Amino acid sequence: MYNPNAAGAANTESGSRLFVYEVVGLSQNQVTDNLNYPIRRSGSVFITVPYNRMNEEMRRITRMGAQIVSIRPLTGGSVGNGQATSANLRQTVKSENQPKPMIPTKHKTDIPVNIYKPNNPFIGKCISNQELVREGGEGTVRHLKFDISGGNLRYLEGQSIGIIPPGTDENGKPHKLRLYSIASTRHGDDEDDKTVSLCVRQLVYKHPETGETVYGVCSTYLCNLKPGDEVKITGPVGKEMLLPDDPEATIIMMGTGTGIAPFRAFLWRMFKEQHEDYKFKGLAWLFFGIPYTANILYKDELEELAQKFPNNFRLTYAISREQKNPEGGKMYIQDRIKENADEIWQLLQKPNTHVYICGLKGMEGGIDEGMSVAAAKFGVNWSEYQKQLRKEERWHVETY
Repeated sequence: MYNPNAAGAANTESGSRLFVYEVVGLSQNQVTDNLNYPIRRSGSVFITVPYNRMNEEMRRITRMGAQIVSIRPLTGGSVGNGQATSANLRQTVKSENQPKPMIPTKHKTDIPVNIYKPNNPFIGKCISNQELVREGGEGTVRHLKFDISGGNLRYLEGQSIGIIPPGTDENGKPHKLRLYSIASTRHGDDEDDKTVSLCVRQLVYKHPETGETVYGVCSTYLCNLKPGDEVKITGPVGKEMLLPDDPEATIIMMGTGTGIAPFRAFLWRMFKEQHEDYKFKGLAWLFFGIPYTANILYKDELEELAQKFPNNFRLTYAISREQKNPEGGKMYIQDRIKENADEIWQLLQKPNTHVYICGLKGMEGGIDEGMSVAAAKFGVNWSEYQKQLRKEERWHVETY
């Protein structure tokens, strides 16, 4: 289970940060008067709260029948004993209609992008091609490792590379590249900076008019590669899914199928590799949706990490064809999010919590539904709160 001490919630510099809650429906009575630090403006009460008391204060406000309209950091000079100076409070009121991020986001200064372009791709070689779906599972998913030692290709966890399949389309033109999320850390599966890996599901479907079985051009090409085969690679691309540098962050990952790819890279960097400049001490929580147990990609490795790092890694499956949700229907990832929405909401109150969603686009609605119910318990509109998370670059989505 989650150990708050492991995440450094109250013992870091962030533990002394102050945040301002704008609250409505909280009458100015003996209870609130004794708090000393609220001020009123147009029916709102502004309460300054230390970071390590944020969840406690939320529960107190809810018990008193009030609603939290917004949460933002207290800017300005230092404060003591949980009380804001007059100048800070005036600044807070002045900027009421101009909410600011909880914490400033610092972009990585060295993000590799488009080192290799479609008109001049890197020629890599397939090193290995491994089936990930076990007997009894559905479809075929391959873990592919490519040799990139002969060029300048480098990448970060959460980025994608392009693959250009050989041959031409029905119009006689070269096939366009397809993007795939990278499934390895920046150092590669062998930790020697010489490889890049992908997690690829072969696309197979019935043509809606003819009923003919259609195989995806690029996915089929990749799934049939043999060691030594050459591959045209472009990229890398993408800045949406990058990990924060903070080793004490909370990282919540929600993925379906091959959407596990960037999360495998995250987890390998956090727990399997050893780095002098990055030693993960926070919480990583993976929600993974698959149809059958046999379709749990990287199952042994994931469960080994969960067993080895119980205070820092939580693993929650949603196995749709084998598990039932509370209503008796199939268990999808959005059902697991609804089950855990209250805890996820509490974790989101930490300014260094990030959520990553990767996989089928259809799961987004269910995730929003579950989080809406949790946010409503604190009088917060989830849609508006999610917009705030996006502005703070703490809500990351890559779906298809």
